[in-house]
Amino acid sequence: QLQASGGGLVQAGGSLRLSCAASGSSFSGYTLAWFRQASAKEREFVTAMRWSSSNPYVADSVKGRFTMSRNGAKNMVFLQLDSLKPEDTAVYYCAAGRVITSTISRSRAYDYWGQGTLVTVSS
Repeated sequence: QLQASGGGLVQAGGSLRLSCAASGSSFSGYTLAWFRQASAKEREFVTAMRWSSSNPYVADSVKGRFTMSRNGAKNMVFLQLDSLKPEDTAVYYCAAGRVITSTISRSRAYDYWGQGTLVTVSS
């Protein structure tokens, strides 16, 4: 089970840090990802990282602004959101799965999902 937290209301240009914790199992062997879904839009890939690697895959729309990291000891992943824009407003989801590289940005490749945390960026 995944539990995401850390969302909130922030002004444009501000920052937030999202967290995702796993309960009941380890992330070992999995790919962890963040997706987001804005109102009336499809779920969008944000970034992903294999638990065994520190090299993230990052969507162009957030490259240079969002950073994914992990804490192995706490079995948690994080998403640092900087230089936020109003268009970043969405529900952010963490996900986990045994994913091959060619499908790493596809939501259907992931088996486990957190409940989502809302990020609202005001202009």
